[in-house]
Parts: sequence; C-alpha cells; structure tokens
Amino acid sequence: MPVTINADTITGAAVVTADASGVLALQSAGTTAVTLQSGDTTIAQKLTAVGTASIAGLKIADVLENATVSAIAATGTIAYDVTTQAVLYYTSNASANWTVNFRGSSGTSLNTLMATGESLTVAFLVTQGSTAYYNNVVQVDGTTSGVTTRWLGGAPTAGNASGIDSYRYLIIKTANATFTVLASVVQFKA
Repeated sequence: MPVTINADTITGAAVVTADASGVLALQSAGTTAVTLQSGDTTIAQKLTAVGTASIAGLKIADVLENATVSAIAATGTIAYDVTTQAVLYYTSNASANWTVNFRGSSGTSLNTLMATGESLTVAFLVTQGSTAYYNNVVQVDGTTSGVTTRWLGGAPTAGNASGIDSYRYLIIKTANATFTVLASVVQFKA
C-alpha cells in the first residue's frame, strides 16, 4: 500500500519511528525517511492510514492522550475543545447542572474539523461533592440543532454524590452539521 506525503511516495510496508524528542519518521525498505515534525509546512499535516478488507490500516501498541486537569467546578456551558485534549478533568466540586459544548477549538468548529463518517471519543471527569449535579445538555458547535444524543440506559437525571462522574462521549458526524452523540456516565468512588 503506497503512502503519499505531498510529493513523496513510500511503497511497501511503512515503519513509523520516533526519536527522543518525539519527531516522527516514516520509511519503508529502500527509501529515504520522510520526517514529520510539528509545524513543518513542507509535508502533509494529516496522515491517513487506510487498510484493506483483510489488513488493518493502523496498528498501535500504545498511545498517550492529552488530558487537561483544572481546579474548576462544572457549571454553566463548558467549551470542550477536542483538539487540545481527549480527557477533561474538573477537580473542584460541580456547583450546578451544566451544558457541554463540543467544538474543534475556539477558532475551529467540530463540523469543519470532522468529515462525514468520522468519529471521535472523549471523556469529561467531574468531581462531585455531597450535592451532586449532572450534564443535562449536549451541544456541538454551540447548538443542539442537528445533534442527536443517546444515553446508555437513559439520560441522567442526577449526579452521583461524593465521587467522580466519568462521562464518555462518542461523537459521530453523520452529515454536514449533523452529529450523533452516544453518551454514558459511570461513578467512581473511593
């Protein structure tokens, strides 16, 4: 399967390696490595690995995901920027029910970031005190229009006191500005 990065094509089995600083190199037997570095404008910024009916497109042994840990209480509308974290963890006790608004970033909509048929999964960890609250509205790009949310076991009607509620969201773009969000919540206690 050939891999193309701008004008450079690598054929055969491709190998991705990383040096100690995290710079990636893509190479196959007999070719010169193509180096992938953050901010490099001479190569593609997105690498897509496509498999076949009998071969997986990508096999990953381990992955580190960005997590944002903030001493903030869940309340109001929470902007969840998917380009900066896979996990958002609020360590102060929630103070009211909240809306979670998924977007690419402050300057990029999720609708622009994702193509139809793509999905992403994120987590929101909310610390709860003796009075618990819950996520009562799910938005994408600041609206519920075009967003269908389905909750595992039904939508929550209360939070879980004295622990951490872990919300998981699988967001699937089904058409332009149209998303299905599969959501669940699990309580973690000491």
